[in-house]
Amino acid sequence: MVKRQLPKIAELMELMQFKRPDLNARRRRLDKALTIYDLRAIAKRRTPRAAFDYTDGAAEGELSLARARQAFEDIEFHPSILRPAEAVDMSTEILGGPSTMPFGIAPTGFTRLMQTEGESAGASAAGAAGIPFTLSTLGTTSIEDVKAANPNGRNWFQLYVMRDREISYDLARRAAAAGFDTIMFTVDTPVAGARLRDKRNGFSIPPQLTLSTIIDAIPRPWWWFDFLTTPKLEFASLSTTGGTVGELLDAAMDPTISYEDLAIIRDLWPGKIVVKGVQNIEDSKRLVDLGVDGIVLSNHGGRQLDRAPIPFHLLPHVVREVGRDATVMIDTGIMNGADIVASVALGAKFTLVGRAYLYGLMAGGRAGVDKAIAILRGEIERTMKLLGVASLEELEPKHVTQLTRLVPVGRENRAVSVEAASE
Repeated sequence: MVKRQLPKIAELMELMQFKRPDLNARRRRLDKALTIYDLRAIAKRRTPRAAFDYTDGAAEGELSLARARQAFEDIEFHPSILRPAEAVDMSTEILGGPSTMPFGIAPTGFTRLMQTEGESAGASAAGAAGIPFTLSTLGTTSIEDVKAANPNGRNWFQLYVMRDREISYDLARRAAAAGFDTIMFTVDTPVAGARLRDKRNGFSIPPQLTLSTIIDAIPRPWWWFDFLTTPKLEFASLSTTGGTVGELLDAAMDPTISYEDLAIIRDLWPGKIVVKGVQNIEDSKRLVDLGVDGIVLSNHGGRQLDRAPIPFHLLPHVVREVGRDATVMIDTGIMNGADIVASVALGAKFTLVGRAYLYGLMAGGRAGVDKAIAILRGEIERTMKLLGVASLEELEPKHVTQLTRLVPVGRENRAVSVEAASE
């Protein structure tokens, strides 16, 4: 029988420990975010629809993005037991330099549109965390200002080949002069993808005021206050502004880009060169044979060709063909540190996060980017400890099984299908 007694005042007082209220609204909302998806929810509440949808959306039916995220969810980890991993080393060497973790910030365009601190917040947060930051050709902060925001960290530059080649060459020279150590030669954007959310929202650069945007602005006055009281939103590296994203890209990009352009940039660039936007085994092998310093398996975050290959599914096949010593990186769909761990286990030397960082930026500026990095860091560390690995070098394909939903139809199956249909 349970023995009961009157509660003691001293014991009650021990239980009644009230948390001191935090008067900092930004810190309060960021403290509630436990995952990147939590940051996304905060970002959606605080950002006008057109700007949020530009970040969150992808091309056409957005199947490529959905499949990429699903691929990371459809994995099974295989932990080893009785293998203590009390202290985890997440650091790595990538493209001739250090990174405290196996991911960096991917290039994103129009970043100050999402939140006025833009690329400066991303670059300074990356520098503080000891990971690389990549500036986009379509960035809204200049090469020199990014260097000022991240003076001692690693800065990379993503390069599009323009119709006017001298624009691209000049950007490469400026990045080299500013001490950027790696250039990402991007090859998956000969023309713009059909980003239907942007078209439906009437999204343009710079944003245009319409009745719908004014109505959308009413619950988000802080965004418009920042937008209207800070320097004009425009490309920092290009002079062309005005129009939809698709119109701007089609006007600037050159669909005739070729291996000759890659050779010219290699001769021009003094640092490491990485080709971003590789989507099959044959191109991967050719680029590695040509001696590029690295490749990024990427379908541009699902923003170009919808139904494009899933980079995470492609990864082990490419690594098997080019060898584990080649520098193969991956992006698209990463929303959890476990996604990064799985990628490294299957042979990726490094990963890049774009939307994950932008959700943090929209949720809380520089502090939000710090939060996004901290969330991913914690998830990587916890996943490695639960797997029983103390360093990235210990991660192997045996630690991950990719569970497949989308099984390619083989020739034999197609033949049977055709024969059955003809009966």
